[in-house]
Amino acid sequence: MIAKFCQERGLKHQTRHVQAIWLNGKYETYRLHCFSDAASAEVFLDHFEGLMFDPRRDRENGKVRGVWRRTGEYAPVLDLGPLSVPEILRS
Repeated sequence: MIAKFCQERGLKHQTRHVQAIWLNGKYETYRLHCFSDAASAEVFLDHFEGLMFDPRRDRENGKVRGVWRRTGEYAPVLDLGPLSVPEILRS
């Protein structure tokens, strides 16, 4: 679904992963869809929703393999635009 969406709109992106860790110790692996320009990222966000991630700002000291130290309270992401986690996998 994501690949087709990007291909139809000529959006070139790379997929990366980051470990997000909250203050209470909860953690999740997030899949990042990285775009070379803000306009492409906005088109993607308008359709799929999600969070904006800036590796220089959000990774530990800008490290390539640094984790994403999250603030606030942990809440699982179950629905993002047209995507959702199947009921059987929600716990």
